[in-house]
Amino acid sequence: MPLNARFFLIVFLPFAMGYYLSFFFRVVNGVIAEPLMLDLGLSAAGLGWISSAYFLFFAAAQLPLGVMLDRYDTRNVAAGILLIAAAGAVLFALAQSPFMLWLGRGLIGLGVSACLMAAFRAYVATLERHQLPLVNGLQLASGGLGAMTATVPVDWLLPVTGWRGLFLGLALLTLLIALFTRLRVPALVQQAENPTPLVEQVRNSLAVFADPRFLRVAPASVINQSTLIALLGLWAAVWMRDVDRLSSSATADLLLLTALGMTLGFMSLGGLTSFLVRFGITTTQVAVSAMTLFALLLLALVGQWPVPGSLLWFALGYFGSAGSLMYAGLTQQFSPELAGRVNTALNLAVFIMIFLVQWLLGVVIGLWAPESDGHYPVVAYQVSFGGCAAAQILALLWFWWRRPNGRQQQAAGNSNGG
Repeated sequence: MPLNARFFLIVFLPFAMGYYLSFFFRVVNGVIAEPLMLDLGLSAAGLGWISSAYFLFFAAAQLPLGVMLDRYDTRNVAAGILLIAAAGAVLFALAQSPFMLWLGRGLIGLGVSACLMAAFRAYVATLERHQLPLVNGLQLASGGLGAMTATVPVDWLLPVTGWRGLFLGLALLTLLIALFTRLRVPALVQQAENPTPLVEQVRNSLAVFADPRFLRVAPASVINQSTLIALLGLWAAVWMRDVDRLSSSATADLLLLTALGMTLGFMSLGGLTSFLVRFGITTTQVAVSAMTLFALLLLALVGQWPVPGSLLWFALGYFGSAGSLMYAGLTQQFSPELAGRVNTALNLAVFIMIFLVQWLLGVVIGLWAPESDGHYPVVAYQVSFGGCAAAQILALLWFWWRRPNGRQQQAAGNSNGG
């Protein structure tokens, strides 16, 4: 199919709407955190545990999802699994206990787990290889738009709908996107003649985890992506409320700036990399440089350096998007037939780490007792966020320490065809 208006209307738009919704769900808890805590009496640890369920269920779905996309029509998988997200949104809206919130949030994560991988699969089946970077970048940008919409617009809606009404509306929107995907997208990927069994896919992914090239690069990328999403999805809003003492509207404005920075990072860093490669600068080098700046920005946040808050949070979003470059950076180091396994392995590691970071930040903050006004002390956030900065710095030091020797570089060159 040519890259024209018809492609964007019947293929790109449904999948972009799904990924928009996925990122909206991923980020919205940051804006509804305060009313959620007040309505159900949640602690910081409880709030982190509930929010992290999205990523736990999302990660658990990755390997079975790969098999489903290998066996069945992409549109059926994408549309069918979105129904689980709609059910999760209804359960979340009606929940009267922390466990029901946790389960609803988890079902949402499970239900949107196919939004990106199904889109990539559909684009591979539809477009020429040289067209994929542009369309994949636009797909990622649609997620950034979802993150932006989950900030200020949600803050405007909450006084009218409340968080429960918001999630009932999201359930209806999810159903409509599922229906649109099923009816609008043509049959793109039918059942493969020799689909990859789940056991073999797990074995292949484990082999990638043990590869020295993966072990060198993945930690920095995984920590970068997990920290950004944990902050944008919840803890940045809580920091702004407890540390900066911002109002809900001012918090939503800063979250919007952070999401805007992330969206622009998705859209521009790939193009910058394509330009710099002409001068012998690799994708990995660009990503590592940007992740180093991200670590410095985290230190500026924790140390409360005299940097304007709007600039700091925008830059955190922009350079926090750099970890996603490693999907391309890593696959460039492996032979083409291993690209899918490498991406699956990295994606799985990222979402497991997001679950852990989002949960453990709440656990660490909860080690301090709330003050009389219900806010946690500043030091609780400095210790927890400082741990993220330290982890990013250690992962970058690991990257430089694990510099490949001559034999490993030759092996890598052979796997890439010389």
